[in-house]
Formats: sequence, structure tokens, C-alpha cells
Amino acid sequence: MATELESSLIFALLSKCSVLSQTNLFFSLLAISIVWLAISLFFWTYPGGPAWGKFLFRRLKHGMTKTGTVIPGPRGFPIVGSMSLMSSTLAHRRIADAAEKFGAKRLMAFSLGETRVIVTCNPDVAKEILNSPVFADRPVKESAYSLMFNRAIGFAPHGVYWRTLRRIASNHLFSPKQIRGAETQRRVIARQMVGVLEKQSINNGLCFVREVLKTASLNNMMCSVFGQEYELDQDHGELRELVEEGYDLLGTLNWTDHLPWLSEFDPQRIRSRCSTLVPKVNRFVSRIISEHRNQTGDSPRDFVDVLLSLHGSDKLSDPDMIAVLWEMIFRGTDTVAVLIEWILARMILHPEIQSTVQKELDQVVGKSRAVDESDLASLPYLTAVVKEVLRLHPPGPLLSWARLAITDTIVDGRFVPAGTTAMVNMWAIAHDPHVWVDPLEFKPERFVAKEGEVEFSVLGSDLRLAPFGSGRRICPGKNLGLTTVTFWTATLLHDFVWGPSDGNGVDLSEKLRLSCEMANPLAAQVRCRRSL
Repeated sequence: MATELESSLIFALLSKCSVLSQTNLFFSLLAISIVWLAISLFFWTYPGGPAWGKFLFRRLKHGMTKTGTVIPGPRGFPIVGSMSLMSSTLAHRRIADAAEKFGAKRLMAFSLGETRVIVTCNPDVAKEILNSPVFADRPVKESAYSLMFNRAIGFAPHGVYWRTLRRIASNHLFSPKQIRGAETQRRVIARQMVGVLEKQSINNGLCFVREVLKTASLNNMMCSVFGQEYELDQDHGELRELVEEGYDLLGTLNWTDHLPWLSEFDPQRIRSRCSTLVPKVNRFVSRIISEHRNQTGDSPRDFVDVLLSLHGSDKLSDPDMIAVLWEMIFRGTDTVAVLIEWILARMILHPEIQSTVQKELDQVVGKSRAVDESDLASLPYLTAVVKEVLRLHPPGPLLSWARLAITDTIVDGRFVPAGTTAMVNMWAIAHDPHVWVDPLEFKPERFVAKEGEVEFSVLGSDLRLAPFGSGRRICPGKNLGLTTVTFWTATLLHDFVWGPSDGNGVDLSEKLRLSCEMANPLAAQVRCRRSL
């Protein structure tokens, strides 16, 4: 809680009190409080707030007078800084507004308690950060440590272990061969979704797609990772509860990550909830690993078998396997469901665009058969719709997990010290009128390549729209995720006409948790458009 300066001044005051009577004690505590408040206010006066002011003082104290060009940004409040920016369910919008206010869209500094943060709303600076080896690590929050994610791909420090995990996942789960091999599984789940939605529309007149999509995504990952197949209407009570609790814990701004002196109190009960969740996760995943160990077979059937077959330096301990498998299930279930719900919402809101997609589907697929994944390459307008929804509603508007500077560096010509957290506001970039024409308009045509043009890639090469990140920490499952989203969206639009649940249209309000989802689950009226 106290810096060296604070501590030395406090002890100096205490040493002056030879006899601590009640009166002396009162005045001593009062003096200490005033000194501490004065120091906190001094740190707070610096652009970017208290964490940046404290850093400047330490540099000056050690005789380092050159601090480079000051990075502009809000001061927030003494001690806590700009915690209110990140505490909001619309943090991406509030950060974008702050950057606009301070003229700091290229690079803005702010403080989260004692954590120094920089954020960019500019594609060029975003590329500089995301592709720099200095930002190869992630700041690991307490909940990630508690949930074992520091031993999984998302949060593991950059190094030999992380590269090993990345290689294993790329070769055995996310490779083009593995993605093609799981096509039948995705097709079966797609048909199950169609059946469930048809029943809902007949029985209730309305379809509530969020739960259907989340269950479908969970089933898909359970099959790929654990080799376990489920029916869409099968009860997933225990697993869904584990995933939802972990999702909520990681998506909550934990004040103790940034104000360490709060740690002993656990005011948001993050540590308490993690300690309750982890044993349940260990039991659930360990049971599946044990079942796989007891099976006999020549070749791996799923990702658990792959991990169990590893030898030598690649071999993982059971705790590491649990962390990796848990992360696969956890991260593989939300993004797909969130994105498809946004796509369907936009199709309801823009029936003329929905009609254009369906005409393209009828031309390529016809109405006599279901969509196949081999059809996707011939559906450029549908692909453009998916990209436009990714632009307007990126599931990770702040690219979900930030980066951490492992050494001092220069970003956009400005000094950034080691230990600084770096963020990219992809939502702000995708809504910037200097980057996109009519950025608030839903125009899939902007992503339809004209003859002789190269198709716009959303896979990290162009930072005007890189919803999966870029550089070393780019999402390893980006191709699998895009394939799943595009195929399931094609199926749902091919089989149904989607309309609003009432005359009020669609509510596009957002809520940022771990992903940016619709604040209110989408309800729709669906009508079959081909014989099933």
C-alpha cells in the first residue's frame, strides 16, 4: 500500500512521538493520514493518474530525469485512478470516449489503481503493440491464476512451455486437417439446432436462440476435446454451471488485481468463488482423463487422447492437462454463440440483407438439400455479412485479454516502462470514421471484393479489423471459430426466415462481460423456408 517515500515519512513521524498517549496517538495518526493523502494527491496530478505519477516519482528519485513525451490520459481519482472506466459494462465505449476527449486516440494512458495502462484506438499503433516481442506476455489476474489458466495457452508466460502448448493445439486441434475432420460433427449439431428451433417455433411461436447456440457450441467443443457426444436437448447442468461461473469470474474486474492492499479482504469474493469452483473443475476433468486412460485404442480420437499420447519434453502433468482442457472448453463455447446471436439480430433488423443472403444460398445450395461446408467458399456475401458483424459487434472489443510489457520500450514514439498493461480498443478502431466509411451503418458490401481485389482478411494481418488479435498471442482457434460461425449461420438462414418477436424490432444494447454480448437475449419469430 505504501511506497518507499510514504513509508519513510510515516516512520519519521512515528519516531518523533516518544510517548504515545491517546492524544499523541490521535495526532500522529492524523499526521500520517494527511501525509499519505498529500502523497496520493501528488501522484494523482500526473497525466494518466496515480500509477503513472508514482512511476515518474521513482524515476526522478533514482536520477532518471528523461521520461520522454508524456502520454495523455485521464487522471481518474486519487488512489483508485480510472477504475470506473473498466468497471462499466460498456468499458470499450467509455475508453473510446475518453481517448476522444483527451485527443489520445493513438495512445492514451490511465491508471487502474496501481496498474499502469496504455490503450490505443489506432490501427497502426495497434499493430506496433500486438506484433512487438516486448508485449508477448499477458497480465495474469488473480482469477486466472486461481482457475489454473496461467498453465494454459491464454495466460501462460511466453516461453518454451507456452510454445509447446501452442504447437500441440495448432497441430492436433486447430489445423486445417483437424477442422475438416470435424465437419460431420458440426453438421450433426447444425441439424439438431434446426430441429430444436422448429419445435420452439411450433410450441411457443418464438425462438430463444442464445441457450440453443451456447449448448450447441458446448457440445461441439466437448466432442472435439473430450470425444463426448451429446444431444442438443440433453441436460448439461453441471458442466454449464462450471463454464458460466468461470466465465463470470474472468469477466469481472477484480479490484484486488490493481489495489493489492485489498487482497486480504477479497471484497468481491473472487478468491472465495474460485476456491469453490476449482475442485469441481478438477473432479470433472480428472474423471474424463481417467476414462480415457482406461480405454484401449491405437490412434487418438480426441484432444484428451492427444495429450495422453505425448512423450518426452512435450508430456504434460495432470494439473497442466486439466488447465489446458478446461480452457479449451471454456473459451470455445462463448465466442461462437455470441457472434451468431449478433448476426441473427442484424438479419432481423435488416430483412433486405437477410433476403440477399438467402438468395445467394438458394443459388449455390438450392432448397432440396442442406448447406454443406464445401459451399461456404461460394458464398461471398454471407462471408461479408459475418465480417461486417465482427466489425460492428466484435465479441472481444478490447481483444478480451490485454498484453504486458516485459521490458521498457517505445510505443508510437513514447516511452512505456516494463510492467505496463497494453490494450487495443478494436471496437473504437472499427467504429472510427477516419478508418471506415459510414462506420455506424451496416454495410456488408464493404467486404465483398471486387474483381481483381484481394479479399479483406480478419485474421490479424490488417489491424483495421482484427477481432482475433494479431502477433504471437493471436487466437489459435480463429479458423475453427470462423468456419463454425459461417457454417451454422448459413444453415440457420437457409432453413428459416427470421423476424422480430414483436413490433418493437431488435434491441442492440450491449453488455461487456468476458465477451461483448447482447444485453437482452434475442427472441425471434422463425418460419421454415424449405422442407426439412
